[in-house]
Amino acid sequence: MSADGSCQNTVNEFAVQRIADGLQPFSTNTSSYCKARQRLPLAMLSSATCLTGRFLGEIVPEHWRWQGRPVWLVDGTTVTLSDTPENQHLYPQQSGQEPGLGFPICRIVGIMCLASGGILNAAMGPYKGKGASEQTLLRGMLDTFQAGDVVLGDALFSDYFLLAELIKRGVDGVFEQLGARKNTTNFRQGRKLGSKDQRIIYTKPKKKPEWMTEEYYLSAPETLTIRELSVGRKVLVTTILSPADASSNSLKSLYKSRWHVELDLRNIKTTLGMETLSCKTPEMAEKEMWTYFLAYNLIRIIMAEAAS
Repeated sequence: MSADGSCQNTVNEFAVQRIADGLQPFSTNTSSYCKARQRLPLAMLSSATCLTGRFLGEIVPEHWRWQGRPVWLVDGTTVTLSDTPENQHLYPQQSGQEPGLGFPICRIVGIMCLASGGILNAAMGPYKGKGASEQTLLRGMLDTFQAGDVVLGDALFSDYFLLAELIKRGVDGVFEQLGARKNTTNFRQGRKLGSKDQRIIYTKPKKKPEWMTEEYYLSAPETLTIRELSVGRKVLVTTILSPADASSNSLKSLYKSRWHVELDLRNIKTTLGMETLSCKTPEMAEKEMWTYFLAYNLIRIIMAEAAS
C-alpha cells in the first residue's frame, strides 16, 4: 500500500526498524523476501478477502439492508499492469496502441455489498478476446450468491441466460434493460402491474451464444417470466415479479444506489493506488489485486463498526 511499493523499500524499512529496536541488522538484499512473496498462496489471499467480505455482509445492522435482504452490486473495471512479456501474453494491450507503446490491461469484475461496501468476490481476466466480457467473469462467480440474495447491475448483465441462472438459484436480479430492447419495450404487451410496470414473457434466443455449450443451451428454459418497469428515462428488468414485494418506487431507489459500486471501485483504484499493478508476472499481479481487496475489506470493517 506504500507510495513506494517496491520490494527494496519494504526490506529497507524492516532493516531500519530492527536497528531502531536495538536488534542485529540484516542484509537488505531482496532475494529472500521476493521468494517468500512468490510462495504466498494465491488461494489464501482470495479466501481471506472473500471471508472478510462475507463477514461484513453478516455484521451490518438489519436496517442497512434493502427490505431486509442482502444486495450485491456487480460491476467491472480495468487496470494496467507492468509491461513485461509475461503480462503482455496473458493480458494484451489495447489494439489501438502500437507495440512497445502501451501497457498490458486486464478486466476485473467485483461483487460488492451495498450495505457495507465490502468486496464479496472478484475475478480477473483479459481486457479483450474470448471470455473477456464482464458477464463471463461474473458467471464464474455465481456460486457466491445464496438463495434470497438480490443482484444489482447495469445493462451489461440483463441477459436472458443470466436471468435464468439467477432464477434457478433462487436469487433475484435487478438490472437496466439492454439498449436495443429498451427502445422496443412496449408496456401494452404484458400483464399490467401499474403505470409502465408489467409482467412479460421472454422467449429463449433462437441462436446459441458462441461461448455456450450445446448442452447448456438446451437445458435453459424456453421462456422466463420477467418484470419490466419504467423509472425516469430507464427501463428496469427484474425477477421480483410482484409490486407487493417491491414497488416501482423502491426499485427506482434501489437502482439509483447502484452508483455506489462505481465510486467504491474508483476509490480502490485511485485512493488505494490500484490503477496500475506493479508485479512482473500474471500470478503475482493477481496476488497483488487480492491484497488490495483484502486491505480494502479490513478498512471497511473498521468503517462499519464506527458507523454502527
